[in-house]
Amino acid sequence: MSIRTRKRFRLGCGVPSRHAIAATIVIGLLAQWGCASKPGELFAFEGERPAWPMPPEQPRVRYLGELRQDKDLKPGRSAMEGLRAVLFGRTPPQEMIRPLGVCTDGADRVFVVDSAAAVVHVFDLAKRTYARWSPPEGYPEFGSPVAVAWDNRGRLLVCDSSAQMLFVFDSHGVLLGTLGEGFLVRPCGVAIDAERDRVLVVDSALHQVVVMSSDGTEIGRIGRRGTGHGEFNFPTSITLGENGRMFVSDSLNFRVQVLDAGGTFLGQIGRKGDLPGYFSQPKGVALDPDGHVYVVDANFEAVQLFQQDGTLLMTFGHEGHGPGEFWLPVGIHIDANARVWIADSYNRRVQVFEYLGQGDQQ
Repeated sequence: MSIRTRKRFRLGCGVPSRHAIAATIVIGLLAQWGCASKPGELFAFEGERPAWPMPPEQPRVRYLGELRQDKDLKPGRSAMEGLRAVLFGRTPPQEMIRPLGVCTDGADRVFVVDSAAAVVHVFDLAKRTYARWSPPEGYPEFGSPVAVAWDNRGRLLVCDSSAQMLFVFDSHGVLLGTLGEGFLVRPCGVAIDAERDRVLVVDSALHQVVVMSSDGTEIGRIGRRGTGHGEFNFPTSITLGENGRMFVSDSLNFRVQVLDAGGTFLGQIGRKGDLPGYFSQPKGVALDPDGHVYVVDANFEAVQLFQQDGTLLMTFGHEGHGPGEFWLPVGIHIDANARVWIADSYNRRVQVFEYLGQGDQQ
């Protein structure tokens, strides 16, 4: 046997080669980190979830969890994805910076407009996937997207207060066009009146609700600047109830105005003050399945619940960073499953609650 042959024999039966060592290391890493994994639990929470009001009263609202980044979807991964993470490092999280508005598509997708990042974060709770939507190159860019709504045509409408228009995306994130160019000044809130095929836009600079058809044709305007019935002072948000009834957050008049579908004043909720039932800076407004009115107050760092006649039912939240605590909350959306989504802007997250359906018990 030659010297060269004996050397090969020793390597084969005794000391492993460098390639064999590398292969062993890779296999070990694959076994440790690269194995396929199932999706984790969404909105996992240790202990009992906070609920409001506090015992002994019957709770109406319960905390579910939060979304801050794509990793919060806790997707499963294949073995190859795990190995890729080991070899090349994990991808950095896609985090929110300044979430201001939120809505859903009526199913499992959550859309969050982020004014600082100039994107729409898209969280698919069923598929556990994440995407970022924005206008493609060659089109007007997002300036300051602040509010968002999903319409009955399967379109996402994004209010951009500095671009002075609404961007319209299809269900796949393709930009279809814009609405309101030339007659909107500072659009801050949007609601869809599907029954009348209308888009209602709160324009803070005009102190009006601008009424458009679904194709963007201006139909009319509601209100003017003032403090009287049907007049506004920097309104910021809008939601719709039965028969097209409008609930408009009239921020610097420190109230929510209630109007019928034609814009006639019906009543108001709240007024200026620092006690429960009063407002300092009302922002987002939404209705739960029983028609209760939820109003987010950015200065109080809280959410107040009212009957539609203005009777206060309860309040929850205070300044802080934990569950049910807020730092300049803005937008609110209540979906078909009675989940309450609140854009907690300076905490860089969306908090999720559920309405427990206590009717009008007080």
